[in-house]
Order: sequence, then C-alpha cells, then structure tokens
Amino acid sequence: METEAAIRHGTMRVTALLLVAAALAIGLGVAGTGASLPIVVGLLVLAAVLYAARPNEDWFGPVAGVDVDGIVRSLWLAPLITALPLVVRLSATPGELQAIGGLLGLAGMANYFLRPVYLLGYDLVAAVRESAGRANGR
Repeated sequence: METEAAIRHGTMRVTALLLVAAALAIGLGVAGTGASLPIVVGLLVLAAVLYAARPNEDWFGPVAGVDVDGIVRSLWLAPLITALPLVVRLSATPGELQAIGGLLGLAGMANYFLRPVYLLGYDLVAAVRESAGRANGR
C-alpha cells in the first residue's frame, strides 16, 4: 500500500509542477515576452528563491487525498521546468512561448490521466511477483 500511495502522490506532484510551469510560460507569452537569456536567468532566480523559502513543516496536510505540503515543498522545480525548453529555444517568440506552455500543460494533464494506468501496472507487477513467490515457495 505504501507504494500505491507513493505513486498517487508522485504523479499528482508531477502534474501540479507541470501545470504551474505551463502557467509561467503562458503568462510570459501573454505578457508579450519572448524567450531570452534574461528570462531564463530570471526563472532560475525564481527557482532559487522558492527553494530557499520552501517550508520545512507541514502547513496544509492532505487536502482531498492530495499531499499539498509535498507539492508546496517541490514548487521550486516549476521555474526550472519552464526554463529547460527556453534554453533550447532562446529566440522563441511570445506565441511560441505560449505554445511551449500549452505543451507543458498537456504533458501535465496526460500524466494525471495516466495515473490509473500506472497503478494498474503496479498491481500487475505485484500480482506476478506474489504468484511467482508462491510458486517458488512450494
């Protein structure tokens, strides 16, 4: 059961980070800002500030089965996720920045909708491992 909870919390954390990264990229694009080295440096500074300001203790606890404290503690990764495609495409226009944000959001939602598939894969592997253990133990 611990592994199932880890899969649930991990996939939700990745989904939230990708959606926040998408919001950052789309927000920059809507503001009319294209990708550039100062924007990437600004995202890296934002990541450093969020890393330094992350809470050590639990503030929220689980909300509707979601580990909100875990998401808040890892929120500093979102600007890094946004900066990665911008490093590859430093000359991206505001429209391209919005498209990058859309792709990040799409990846986040795909991860969210694939959660049952991840859990099914875990259950299948656990069942095969259990039956193989019983077969070898006879």
